[in-house]
Amino acid sequence: MDQRIIDLYSEYTLKPLPRRVFLDRLARLVGGSAAALALLPMLESNYALAQMVPEGDARLEASMVGYPGPAGEVKAYLARPKGMSGKAGAVIVIHENRGLTPHIRDVVRRVALEGFVALGTDLLARQGGTPSNEDQAREMFTKIDAAGAVADLVAAVGFMKARADVNGKVASVGYCWGGGMSNQIAVNAPDLAAAVAFYGPVPASDQVGKIKARMLLHYASTDNFINPKVPEFEDALKAAGIRYIRHDYPDTQHAFHNDTAGARYSEPAAKLAWGRTVAFFKEILAG
Repeated sequence: MDQRIIDLYSEYTLKPLPRRVFLDRLARLVGGSAAALALLPMLESNYALAQMVPEGDARLEASMVGYPGPAGEVKAYLARPKGMSGKAGAVIVIHENRGLTPHIRDVVRRVALEGFVALGTDLLARQGGTPSNEDQAREMFTKIDAAGAVADLVAAVGFMKARADVNGKVASVGYCWGGGMSNQIAVNAPDLAAAVAFYGPVPASDQVGKIKARMLLHYASTDNFINPKVPEFEDALKAAGIRYIRHDYPDTQHAFHNDTAGARYSEPAAKLAWGRTVAFFKEILAG
């Protein structure tokens, strides 16, 4: 697909652009409204593809829960291995700028199947929770209180550490906007054991020295929105002596891990990054 089309869609989802503006610009790129509408299914999320681990999977226990945040209860989706004995590490899964979607709930279940207690936070909780309409969710994200979202995530770390089925070790993984939030938990929660960021916005360089967690960073080869600031982030990590691993994935786009993301999804890169992420968690969260 023409890179200009993918860049435009990234601008639509990340800034975000109003849908009317996006469709008008897409129509100019591809030669008309009919062609633009025909392309949409190749670009937009298809949540029918989100069920790698079906809801109700017999191997898991999964349900919506609430935990106390600074501004009130935060809704979240919790999954853990069914009938697990003893304690396990915990992983907080942080969504993109569309909220706690079916895809992210599926990622929570995938994490739980690897033997962890997994929590997918709904960071639109302060605005009433994630809506089913993606455009409405993106509009809500233009009004989100970023500091409040970070505070709700820091509270999630404490909530998970205190659970009887958790061994006291908590990590985070986030995607896109959530990747940036995973970086921010690392800055703001000194008891976080590990943080994984998939193509996430980077923290301010003067804040990087606060990080105590081990870091795993995944980046697409073609990502004009995130990649320009990554070298500065890496320099700050090195200067602060932070233990981190960076992986770059050739021939990939922003959102390459999201199997509902149409033309931007890369199955080989997604599987490789996921395997690396699971191994990273098993190394750090064991015991």
